[in-house]
Amino acid sequence: MLRFFSPGYVLTGFVAVLVGYAGAGAIIFQAANAAGASPAEIGSWLWALGIGMGVSSLALTLRYRQPVLIAWSTPGAALLVTSLPGVPMSDAIGAFLFCSLLLTLSGVTGLFQKIMAFVPQSLAAALLAAVLLRFGLDAFVALQSDVLMVGLMVVTYLLTKQFVPRYVIPLTFLVGIILAAATGQMKPFAGDFSLTMPVFTFPTFDIATLIGVGIPLFIVTMASQNVPGIAALRTHGYDVPASPLIGWSGFTGLVLAPFGGFAFNLAAITAALCMSPEVHPDPAKRYPAVIWAAFFYCLAGLFGAALTALFIAFPASLVMAIAGLALLTTIANSLDAALRDEAERDAAILTFAVTASGMTLLSIGAPFWGLVIGMIAYLFRKRFTSRAKG
Repeated sequence: MLRFFSPGYVLTGFVAVLVGYAGAGAIIFQAANAAGASPAEIGSWLWALGIGMGVSSLALTLRYRQPVLIAWSTPGAALLVTSLPGVPMSDAIGAFLFCSLLLTLSGVTGLFQKIMAFVPQSLAAALLAAVLLRFGLDAFVALQSDVLMVGLMVVTYLLTKQFVPRYVIPLTFLVGIILAAATGQMKPFAGDFSLTMPVFTFPTFDIATLIGVGIPLFIVTMASQNVPGIAALRTHGYDVPASPLIGWSGFTGLVLAPFGGFAFNLAAITAALCMSPEVHPDPAKRYPAVIWAAFFYCLAGLFGAALTALFIAFPASLVMAIAGLALLTTIANSLDAALRDEAERDAAILTFAVTASGMTLLSIGAPFWGLVIGMIAYLFRKRFTSRAKG
């Protein structure tokens, strides 16, 4: 029980939530504003998302004793910023419910698991490495803007990696916080600790909105979030079945969509933080980090204004540096798994290159196209190899 309160677990869970909110929190505000949400409704969106991510992550992690982290759909939120202006809030809620229904059906029918079982492990690893690459690079982009703080964080990372690898991320993060405070980079904290109250919006169903918002939201959530999320689990050796995860995340959306929970899915980037060897050398003992992340997610939902203000208080360079350094080991392990099999190497590097490019085609993000192009290359080689043997 005492090990559950290990600083490694607590701070990893906090960093995962920090990275999630710092990286996409502003997009959630933009999406809610695009829908014409009032301040009370924006608070309700934050409540629904925080509670939904926290409760579903906690339930699934305890059920499977594996680090299953649920997140909001970041590309989905970005899609809503451009697609919701002029759409009545009730129609938007109807589209959220429709998207969540499609996600639930994808899990219940087992369709998503069948598709992912067809994807080679090398391509899943390449996909994950590419999704995480930008965060690893951002750590050193931050270095050029803040040499002292980020430089000392890198030094701390290298030293603790050698001597106390279990605490490498907590200690590196602590050094960053101390330096940010000492150099006056921490923004003033002005949080409101009053409880956030949910606001129920009765849904209406407009065909044009269901097609124009609901279906694209479903596609980008599945392609850009759930596929990398499963890749993160598989690359780290976790065999939790995919279908129940997709089904329960979709069901969470069905319950919370009327309050602003627009879409829930498997986390990839923040989940990878909780699956890193730095959390615990034994993969079977890493899941408490997600339990702490679930706790902080629930706090973010209950005290949305206060916790959002806390996250905003951290300088951007600190968030970029800690996220990138925390993911370096996962990126390295993913690349190793992706390129290990020479027969699948060409397909894996195509998956990696397309996904890392960040391209968007037909309003669908790079992870989907990276997997499609990689699978085409994989099947093409497999077909001609079989013919040559025959």
